[in-house]
Amino acid sequence: MTKTIEVRGFPHVYELTAPIDSAPVLVFVHGWLLSRAYWQPIIQAIAPSYPCLSYDLRGFGRSQASLLTDAASQIALKKRSPELISTATRSEGTVAILSKAEHSASSPIVSAELGYTPAAYAEDLVALLQTLKISNAWLIGHSLGGSIALWAADMAPHLVKGVICVNSGGGIYLKEEFEKFRNAGQQLVKFRPSWLRHVPFIDYALARLSVAKPIDQVWARQRLHDLIAAHPEAALRTLLDSTTETEVHRLPQVVSRLQQPVYFIAGAQDPIMEPKYVQHLASFHPSFECCGKNVTEIDNCGHMAMVEQPDALVNHIQDILAQHA
Repeated sequence: MTKTIEVRGFPHVYELTAPIDSAPVLVFVHGWLLSRAYWQPIIQAIAPSYPCLSYDLRGFGRSQASLLTDAASQIALKKRSPELISTATRSEGTVAILSKAEHSASSPIVSAELGYTPAAYAEDLVALLQTLKISNAWLIGHSLGGSIALWAADMAPHLVKGVICVNSGGGIYLKEEFEKFRNAGQQLVKFRPSWLRHVPFIDYALARLSVAKPIDQVWARQRLHDLIAAHPEAALRTLLDSTTETEVHRLPQVVSRLQQPVYFIAGAQDPIMEPKYVQHLASFHPSFECCGKNVTEIDNCGHMAMVEQPDALVNHIQDILAQHA
């Protein structure tokens, strides 16, 4: 069941599967302009063995500031008419506001105060784990979500027992390449009208964007939905704040400090995060040794391993976890 919880003053939408005795909780962290939805093929396959937590990052998917305003309005309404609020929220799942429950509907939630760097989102993640009382977690992050997972592992080693980065690497600042990426990203973020979903062949284009082979139409539609839904400030600032030279060079330092097991899964045909850049970041962790023992490549896979090659990704995740059972 989908639930909403307030973390660091901001509502986060999440799903948590049933607990399993002694098994670590697998926490799935999505990437830029995406949502938790893409993890569903992985979670469906692995939830019988491990409890799984997926959530929408602040300002992405359904984790929007408007949820808190809506929840505050519901609290006020419930005081007057419990049966109405029960009916209104039944289809959306449980709304669990664990702090500032009486937050005024007119009070602004300033996400900018929390920051948009990977470290800032990692603070959100650590707070989420603490709020949900999860103390035995493996973090599985895609692309930007991998960077967030690494930062969270560094911040909370007592909560995070291991990290698996999917289509995630880096640590090398290539000025011209980053400038091109930032400029293209800014244009993408600035032009996201709601009518874009009605443009002919837009699904066709998104089904082929940054992948080795076209993905199913349902995922192309999901990409379009998440692109339009992302909060403008979160979408832009996350792009800009995570790709500065200073920020890029911090990531290898984070990886080198980690004492937990850290693994990297690359797409062999990933045009965004090429395997050589995944290898580079992985090399800063002790388990890399001399030949990339903590790196695996998936063939016929671009930048969306979760939906391009879900079976292969599940197998790799299960193999990694079995080594640390």
